[in-house]
Amino acid sequence: MIDKWAGVRERVGRLGTRPARGQVFGAYGHRWALEEPLTEVELAGLEDQIGVRLPEEYRTFLLHVAAGGAGPAYGLFPVRRVQDRWRWEGDGADLADLSKLADPFPAQGPDPKSLDELLARRPEEEDFEEIEEFDDAIEAWDEQWYALVYAPERTAGAIAISHLGCALREWLVLSGVHRGTIWSDLRADDGDVTPLLDGDGKPVTFARWYTAWLEEAERLAAAAPSEA
Repeated sequence: MIDKWAGVRERVGRLGTRPARGQVFGAYGHRWALEEPLTEVELAGLEDQIGVRLPEEYRTFLLHVAAGGAGPAYGLFPVRRVQDRWRWEGDGADLADLSKLADPFPAQGPDPKSLDELLARRPEEEDFEEIEEFDDAIEAWDEQWYALVYAPERTAGAIAISHLGCALREWLVLSGVHRGTIWSDLRADDGDVTPLLDGDGKPVTFARWYTAWLEEAERLAAAAPSEA
């Protein structure tokens, strides 16, 4: 597993020096910087706190590449120790309930019938005479929607690890039958949390997710015109 990450940190570093580095989506967010890797002691402390062993591909990345930083979209959320407690930091990282990371991740979201009924009741501005009335109605509806689709148990056993913008994120499953796979969070677009699949329809694991991003970034950099 360590061989999978051999030279990855150096490859990312080289990309950060290329003239075309800004053409990679999200690069202005992570700026090609990588955190220092965790030590074995730090990783043990993290896993002891959350009560679960991290998926092997991710834990070896933390040990041999970085604790976060440059990566897919706006970067890989770093895991840091703050006031003697470990936590992941990033836009939406706090959506993960760290007390539920050992619980099996649920493959299914809210009951489709409940979602359809709630969507059918979504207020429309043209149905209100006063904008203030519409604002009150949509605020109340948003609270119901959030309570249904963002219930903590929906993402039990997983951590948010990357932000794609517009409140769209990706999660890494730590526990259950989907352990080690990446899931896309489309709830901000009235969708659900769904598995990220490759071209053959197979679930994408952490290593494939990260290395596919790195390979595409290198391709973009190689294809860009050289600096005069």
